[in-house]
Amino acid sequence: MADDDPPALRKIIHVDMDAFFAAVEQRDNPALRGRPVAVGGSARRGVVAAASYEARKFGVRSAMPSVTAARQCPELIFVPPRFEAYKAVSQQIRAIFADYADAIEPLSLDEAYLDVTADKAALGSATAAARAIRARIRAETGLTASAGVSYNKFIAKLASDQRKPDGLTVIRPHEGADFVAGLSIRRFHGIGPVTAAKMEGLGIYSGADLAARDQAWLNAHFGSSADWLFHLARGIDHRPVRANRPLKSVGGERTFDTDLVDRGDIGAALDHVVAVVWDRLSVKQRLGRTVTLKLRFGDFTTITRARTLSVPVRDAVMLRAAALGLLEAQWPLAQGVRLLGVTVSKFCDDADDDEAPKQREAELSAIYDRTDALPLFPH
Repeated sequence: MADDDPPALRKIIHVDMDAFFAAVEQRDNPALRGRPVAVGGSARRGVVAAASYEARKFGVRSAMPSVTAARQCPELIFVPPRFEAYKAVSQQIRAIFADYADAIEPLSLDEAYLDVTADKAALGSATAAARAIRARIRAETGLTASAGVSYNKFIAKLASDQRKPDGLTVIRPHEGADFVAGLSIRRFHGIGPVTAAKMEGLGIYSGADLAARDQAWLNAHFGSSADWLFHLARGIDHRPVRANRPLKSVGGERTFDTDLVDRGDIGAALDHVVAVVWDRLSVKQRLGRTVTLKLRFGDFTTITRARTLSVPVRDAVMLRAAALGLLEAQWPLAQGVRLLGVTVSKFCDDADDDEAPKQREAELSAIYDRTDALPLFPH
């Protein structure tokens, strides 16, 4: 195959669990079934980590301040997160995936890409494999999953969201460009709120609008992202499913509907993001020493602050303490927080850290001692 030839056609499934955290809570507590549930936060403060579909009907969603969620849905039931339970279910789901694909790329505890081009389960098609996976998830976990089936990762992920919850959408190669053309630009995975707003200011509201712009125009307005946007608008994505892709960092961030100004709300938002990042680190089985905090304020000013430890971050408590220390150093904040993110980088091998040198023990002890005095930001 020549260097400029396109890669062979792939068959990709994106599986996304439906309202995963909330669904686990409803499964394990029958009293919550059919009722609006928010995982995380409380009626007075904090941030929603996940919302059941019953709650979403009222506009409640992830990263929303809890007080806003409670106002929009007075019957909303808040439950504390149980990440060990979610992780155990995720491991069950991962075992199911392994029966259908060798190339599996987890994105978080509740979603993953599978390359089923090789038809490991001998079912005859990617669509049949997706149906079988969803049926087994339901039978073995009592939960539902939505799936998108397509010829690349970008469209498979968009497709999995098309008929949620408990849906299956198949987009064939000859349908890809038209499918993308009909979508709002805000549906595009990888285009955040700021970029979407910029696009809308330039008259781009849909995939069709984006496809109508030539590469020179995209270069002038979006620089290094132009080539990526040009291809996505045409349903082109050559990225392979990488089971063990090299990682430089693992992070997570949340943009809030209204700027957070209350110390308790900001602390709860940090807890939520830390939990997400620790879950992703657990999925990737990586340890890192550098913790970076990202803050975007109401006027879109963005700052990042980082700290590199002499020992790797060992658990969510340690990650939270490091991130909270970075946040406290910025207090008082001049503006409300529009976006909050946490990233872990500078990875090391587990074997390299089996026994931390004695000179590092003091720092490790200090970090853990400090967490006892840091509930949420006290008033």
